[in-house]
Amino acid sequence: MSDVTLATPPAPDVLPAPTQSTRGHDVNSLISMRDIWKTYQMGSEEVHALHGVSFDIPKGEYIAIIGPSGSGKSTLMNLIGCLDTPSQGEYWLNAKNVSEMDDDELARIRNQEVGFVFQTFNLLARATALHNVELPLIYGGVGSAQRHEMAKQALAAVDLADRVTHRPNELSGGQRQRVAIARALVNHPSILLADEPTGALDTHTSMEIMDLFERLHGEGNTIIVVTHEPDIAARAHRVISIRDGLIEKDEKIR
Repeated sequence: MSDVTLATPPAPDVLPAPTQSTRGHDVNSLISMRDIWKTYQMGSEEVHALHGVSFDIPKGEYIAIIGPSGSGKSTLMNLIGCLDTPSQGEYWLNAKNVSEMDDDELARIRNQEVGFVFQTFNLLARATALHNVELPLIYGGVGSAQRHEMAKQALAAVDLADRVTHRPNELSGGQRQRVAIARALVNHPSILLADEPTGALDTHTSMEIMDLFERLHGEGNTIIVVTHEPDIAARAHRVISIRDGLIEKDEKIR
């Protein structure tokens, strides 16, 4: 178990209704989105994936973004993770206006501020768990000795201290996802962004991974899970429901 003891800021009892205002971002929020639109050109037609979405996420929250296929949740995830930029509106992440950044700046923000967890793990098949976790540090120019130590600490935080030399084919699905979570955490990012993190796992293993997210949240991490599964979303402490490119509901559930 991890020794990290960061406190989680208490969430308000009542969340404000989502706003479509374009007024200034909330300087007290880790994430602040204002009037976010995303439009794709499909031949001669414009497809509006997001229609003026606005919301704030304080540091230390545990949020699920849920919606059916085509709702805009994947587009929203790509914007939150700085994999894409909005067609209109402002996105502030940790006091930085990322909606105005170029590709090189976005790449730096992704490495520094966002830890990604994917449904398919995205691990290097021939690399050990330790080396897989080290990858973001290699890209960030961290020295070898420091990389090894940070990666070992991240693996210990997800209860895999005894699997550092194992390759993915020597690990179970749940263990592979834990390696992916350790890789996401190793840079101490501002947010842990998980895209359908249990989609490739059986029910029992899925619950183990969600238990891990609960513990990581309790240790102070800001977690955003994108899912189409209501039972997975229900494990979060706040749920933002997306439909037809709009926020349909934004509610605290515990």
